Amino acid sequence: MTATLLATKRVEKPWGRHTLWPGFANPPADGEKVGEVWFQTPHAGEPDLLVKYLFTSEKLSVQVHPDDAAAQAAGYPRGKDEAWIILAAEPDSTIALGTLEPMTKDALRASSLDGSIEHLLDWKPVKAGDFFYSEAGTVHAIGAGVTLVEIQQNVDLTYRLYDYGSDRELHLDAGVKVSDPVPFVPLPTPPQDGTDRIVLAEGPKFVIERLAGGTHTIDLPAGLTGWLVPLTGAGVVDGVAFKAGECLTLEGRCDLTADAGSDLALAYPGAKRI
Repeated sequence: MTATLLATKRVEKPWGRHTLWPGFANPPADGEKVGEVWFQTPHAGEPDLLVKYLFTSEKLSVQVHPDDAAAQAAGYPRGKDEAWIILAAEPDSTIALGTLEPMTKDALRASSLDGSIEHLLDWKPVKAGDFFYSEAGTVHAIGAGVTLVEIQQNVDLTYRLYDYGSDRELHLDAGVKVSDPVPFVPLPTPPQDGTDRIVLAEGPKFVIERLAGGTHTIDLPAGLTGWLVPLTGAGVVDGVAFKAGECLTLEGRCDLTADAGSDLALAYPGAKRI
C-alpha cells in the first residue's frame, strides 16, 4: 500500500487566466496567464494516465487526438482518450464535442481552412458537475470561462485543426487523418452498485469513480496505479494528508478517510471497475 503526493507543473497558455481556483496560487497580474496545472510522477512519461486542471478565458483550438494505433505509428507511446469533470463555468460557457452532422474528411479539411468548422461543431452548454468522456478521434474544443479537471491517457499529443486565425501551428494532415467527424455519442452510463462510489466512466481506456466523504478502502490489483483527485475537502490516505487542489497516486490496498462533504475522483487504467 502506497500513497504518493504528486508534484505540480504550471503551464502558461494564451487562453489561460490570472485568477485560477482555490488551492492554486494566482500568477502575477502582469505575468503570463496559466492555463493548466499538471500533476506529475517522478518519471513523468511513464504512467498510463495524466491529471490536469484547466482554467480557460478564451476558446481553445478546434483539435483532435489520435488513438493508440495512430499515435504509436507516429512514434508516441499511446493515443489520447480524455475526460472532463467540470468544476465551474460561466453562464454562457460551452464545450464542443463532435460535429453537428457527419462530415467527410475532405469537408473537415476545407472547413478547417476557411474557419467554418467552428460553426459546424456541437457546442454544448456546461455547468459545474457535468462530466464528459471524449474518445480519441473526437473533434472538440473547450470554450471560455471553464474550470475543469482533465483525466487523460498520458501523452502530450494534440493536432490543431483550427485556431481562430492565430499564428499557432496547425496539423491538418495528421489531424484530418485521425478524426472521426461525426456527432458525439456519450458512453453508456455504467452500472452502479448502490454504494457511495459512483462510476462516471468505465473504459475503454480508463475508469473514473467519484467518492463522497467518509471512509473507503481502495484495493488496486498488483501493478495497477490509481490517481486520487480531491475536488473539494480534505482527508488522509495511508497516512498521507491531502486537500483539494492536490493529486496522489495509489498502489495496493489503501485506507482513505475524507472529511464530510468532500468530493473525490479516483481514476485508473482499464475497461472495468475494480
